[in-house]
Amino acid sequence: MKTVTMADVAQHANVSKSTVSQYLNKRFDYMGEETKKRIEEAIKELGYRPNILARSLKQKSTTTIGVIVANILHSFSTQVIRAIEDMCHESDFHTIVCNADDDPIKEKKYIEMLRAKQVDGIILLPTGDNKDLYNEMLKEKYPIVFVDRTVPGVNIPSMLLDNEKAAGLGVQHLINKGYKQIGVITNVIRNVTPRMERLNGYKKTLQLNGIPIKEEYIKSLEVSKIKDGLREMLSLENPPEAILAGNDLTLIEILKYVKEKNLSIPADLAIIGIDDVSFASFYEPGLTIVAQPAFEIGNKAAEHLLNKIQKRAIPEERLVYRFEPKLIIRESC
Repeated sequence: MKTVTMADVAQHANVSKSTVSQYLNKRFDYMGEETKKRIEEAIKELGYRPNILARSLKQKSTTTIGVIVANILHSFSTQVIRAIEDMCHESDFHTIVCNADDDPIKEKKYIEMLRAKQVDGIILLPTGDNKDLYNEMLKEKYPIVFVDRTVPGVNIPSMLLDNEKAAGLGVQHLINKGYKQIGVITNVIRNVTPRMERLNGYKKTLQLNGIPIKEEYIKSLEVSKIKDGLREMLSLENPPEAILAGNDLTLIEILKYVKEKNLSIPADLAIIGIDDVSFASFYEPGLTIVAQPAFEIGNKAAEHLLNKIQKRAIPEERLVYRFEPKLIIRESC
């Protein structure tokens, strides 16, 4: 079947190719309604599909960005993706989403694939283990923004939560409720910014309140090992009375263990989670959560990247943008 071209549409609508081009690019300033209608009907009748690749080569833009998340199972990741997609849609940009599974090799492959597809920029939740590649993109002035994490020695703008404050809010709330024996469980640290900072916030808040730090109350584990770690912690001679869950996936594993062992919240164990989860308000009892503004973070990342791509001025440009956590008090402690 013969490919329908822009010239075919122009001939069918009895207009010039440049007028069809203006129509396709939504430049209607000097175009009458009758002309627009003729072009629209010609496109429908001929079944014309614009050659996106040819247009991209001509305009030197694919109007597409890549988003690489560390783990798409996190509620934070899905909320950030949604916020980025909404912002890009408003600017007539498309998104390609990739899941790196916190694997630097997979991350590198995705970066290379996206650049081969000539996406205009990338929003990345970095593993932190591809520093040479990050700095290479920085040197080339390739538009890139980090979310959720910073990487030492890499001066790429990053949008993330004030993680120390988030953990501090949770621990301080437990202390204010009368708890002294407070444990914390996070995913494996692996130099991941939020996990390290949240652990620091936990320790600093205990110290500020004169409560000794007990290493046996601190666990950093793969998700599959979290229930075993909690069992070990609760089997201690003096087990913790309360637990701070480092993120949403950790919280879910803790709740699974609580159900399996028929423990009562908060009578047997008080719980606070960092990262909001959709069921927190209707779980029984309601879960106290330290929430982060995921949509605001995603919006800021997309706005920053689009400004870079379109070479617009970036107001108050800086290397790290921190966002405020919010303590949502319910009945789990």
